[in-house]
Amino acid sequence: MIKIAYFPGCSLEGSSKEYNESLLAVSKEFEIQLEEVHDWNCCGATAAHNLNKVLSISLPARTLALAEKQGFSEILVPCAACYSRLLTAYNELNKDAALLEKVKEILEIDFSAKVKPFTVIDFIQKHIQPKLKEKVKKPLNAKIACYYGCLLVRPPKLVEVERYEDPLMMESIVKELGATPLDWAFKTECCGAGLSVSRTSTVGKLCSKILDDALSRGATMFAVACPMCQSNLDMRRRNANVFLNEKADAPVLFITQLIGLALGLDKKELGLQRHFVPFNLEIFDKPIPKETLGKSKKVEEV
Repeated sequence: MIKIAYFPGCSLEGSSKEYNESLLAVSKEFEIQLEEVHDWNCCGATAAHNLNKVLSISLPARTLALAEKQGFSEILVPCAACYSRLLTAYNELNKDAALLEKVKEILEIDFSAKVKPFTVIDFIQKHIQPKLKEKVKKPLNAKIACYYGCLLVRPPKLVEVERYEDPLMMESIVKELGATPLDWAFKTECCGAGLSVSRTSTVGKLCSKILDDALSRGATMFAVACPMCQSNLDMRRRNANVFLNEKADAPVLFITQLIGLALGLDKKELGLQRHFVPFNLEIFDKPIPKETLGKSKKVEEV
């Protein structure tokens, strides 16, 4: 059995439990053990880096240091915001020896900062996708809009993604599940991120633009790999519908939930009952809609 260091972060233990549940369930099917970093702490997203640079590096650095103490050289970070903070810390500490020494002094932990974070998409591509097609029991008959958001592909040089404006990693995964990935224009546009509580109207308008572009091209559902993106497109759907002037009911699932469904895992095991926009298996029984390009945009520019 493969053993991998795992940092769930705050979201996967709170508002996005279904992400954690589905990731663990899928990993088990592929005989992969995700070992949580002992005594991990909040990475500081999304405010720490706006207040204090050393603090913003020290918070994620502690988790990297603890993973190193457990004997790991890399760490799975499924939350895109957490990944961004841990990757930033990894990068900063490896290019600035003085900063590393300062952080080591603050944390009172001696470590080399060589544990590299990687995303859930990296994890799927390396450990799941090579064996995925042969394990699919229930192909997904759906036209899926793969939504990346901001942090999985930015900044490009740091995350090492070549097609940062038009990534295709999730598309290759959903193809293996028997689904049809959507060719659309808003896959890396911002959903409003942390403004979800303080400026719900702004989030609603930004999400409505994302929804409108995907739905106008025939999408029946969304695949995401970021808790904040999922939350904004799902929980703030009512706010988005105000700008759409219609009720958009396309569900927003984590990529791990889609894999679990194709593997034939139970809906509850994948946390599908937790979404605000209801998900029903009957969605896979419907004909895949054709593109409806040319549909007039209802959403004004922000």
